Amino acid sequence: PPAHSRSDWIGPPDKHSNLRPVIFYVPPEESPLERRLREARQEAQACDQRFWARHNCTFRQEKEEFIYSRLKAKGVEMRDETGQKATLNAEEMADFYKDFLSKNFRKHMQYNRDWYKRNFTITFLMGQVALVRALRWLRWKKKNV
Repeated sequence: PPAHSRSDWIGPPDKHSNLRPVIFYVPPEESPLERRLREARQEAQACDQRFWARHNCTFRQEKEEFIYSRLKAKGVEMRDETGQKATLNAEEMADFYKDFLSKNFRKHMQYNRDWYKRNFTITFLMGQVALVRALRWLRWKKKNV
């Protein structure tokens, strides 16, 4: 982002996690509370990036293995004579998706619990920052009246 920017910048989706990274704006006179909020947001983003990058990598790998095993069982090659990748029908893929979700249920539940904890903390900090800013504005307004 340019030096004069006063807002967060959102980048293109990450190729592994599919999440859009954020470059957080750091105000020149950031208070300790505002810094805690920004750092909590950065940590939440980093946790999300790590989880979804690992999850998506595992998903792609297991999906390829599933497709390969099913095609091999049918006696079909991974690519046809024109070089096109062979595929499975929707019902066969539904089996994979169901199994993958079942196998990763606990992992998703833990991620959701952690996500809610992090976001509750962020929301609480945002409320504190908003309150401090409102009080500062009211004091300034009272002093200048």
